[in-house]
Amino acid sequence: MTVSRGPAPQTGPEHMPDEAASDSTADAAELLAGLGSSWTWILGSAITTLVPGVLILVWPEETLHILAVLLGLYLLVTGAFRFVSAFSRHEHGERLPGLLLSVLFVLAGVLCLRNPMQTIAALSLIVGIVWLVSGMLTAYTAIATKDLPHRGFVIGAAVLGIVAGIVVLALPTESARALTRLLGLWMVLLGVAELILAFAWRAALRKTLTDYPTGPTGPTATV
Repeated sequence: MTVSRGPAPQTGPEHMPDEAASDSTADAAELLAGLGSSWTWILGSAITTLVPGVLILVWPEETLHILAVLLGLYLLVTGAFRFVSAFSRHEHGERLPGLLLSVLFVLAGVLCLRNPMQTIAALSLIVGIVWLVSGMLTAYTAIATKDLPHRGFVIGAAVLGIVAGIVVLALPTESARALTRLLGLWMVLLGVAELILAFAWRAALRKTLTDYPTGPTGPTATV
């Protein structure tokens, strides 16, 4: 990568380490930005949500230990996807909600895996809070980000997350099996919503490349 730095830098041992570190940081950020803006990355996030949801629905007699492990791994991997996706934003201020969201997912995943024998009520509380906060931050990002392709799809997915969080948090915890099925159902719905968003994003990126055959700059340059 070539970065314009203005006047030629001074040479010498005292300047080379700082410049090398700066180049390395910039290259890493650019790599994450390109990866996070790819439609295949959104597709991977959708599959990460969809597969555990399907497993929970078709495997209704799983133990709490297995359920906690599935939810914990889902939250950890989704946190990693959200962390990389945050770097697809141009402005540092736009990255903050995504980074906070990734931290929330990772912390929630650690809580699920740290004590896998906790009750279904505790698991529902953790996942419900994550979905609610995630939906709110996603909606804020969709509204605040300029020139966001398919803004309506993103806001729709955010609203679905908010509703999922509210429903899971509001329902009574009398039936563990019912709550387990509810978690699986919402995970499938959220995964399908992200799947639709991934293909909508793919269409937007292809349209951008058609309009700008020489290749646009910024996050839409990756397909």
